[in-house]
Amino acid sequence: MRLLLVEDDEMLGSSLKQALTGQGYVVDWVTTGLNALGALQSEHFDMAIMDLGLPGLDGIRVIEEIRAQKMAIPVLILTARDSVNDRIRGLDAGADDYLLKPFDLHELYARLRALGRRGQAVTRVNEIRFGEVVLDMAHHQASFRGEPVALSRRELLLLEVLLNRPGQVFTRQQLEQSMYGWGEEVESNALEVHIHHLRKKLSGDLIQTVRGVGYRLNAEVSS
Repeated sequence: MRLLLVEDDEMLGSSLKQALTGQGYVVDWVTTGLNALGALQSEHFDMAIMDLGLPGLDGIRVIEEIRAQKMAIPVLILTARDSVNDRIRGLDAGADDYLLKPFDLHELYARLRALGRRGQAVTRVNEIRFGEVVLDMAHHQASFRGEPVALSRRELLLLEVLLNRPGQVFTRQQLEQSMYGWGEEVESNALEVHIHHLRKKLSGDLIQTVRGVGYRLNAEVSS
């Protein structure tokens, strides 16, 4: 899952990026509202973590603008503003959740998982199932036919994207963006290698190649 972190505090932003990356997220970090708006308009992100007290364009205005542009991305506000009016303004602007600083990292992780579950075909909390393939989001663990399967971080990211939208055909660019953040080098055959590993570790029929377009999950595997 790819996150946009919008935080102008250098120390907090750096720490959060490191912590979230350690939880298996792909994290891109910006420090201004204008940069956040530009990133959201030009690239795909699964969620955004938004500070309110940003230089120039503040977080509330960024949220209002992306909602005006019909962007459905879930937004978690992360701020030191603790008044009831501030919370109301943030939620009314279009935020999906609100977490006050200082906060516990485990609560942040739980709130992100909750936001990520919205609209997913989950069978129980933090679990996505597709046929005999199960992805446990909380523990970053996949299983096949009831047996745990060891997957790398990028394999987990790729599997999560595919499982979240089982009927969708994804292009190479969409899948690479879900696994790699800004500045990370992507080798020309990296995607094919990850898909090969998922087929080998889970099921050879799990992922279909759509010639000239990209990849999708094989609907027959879920039946």
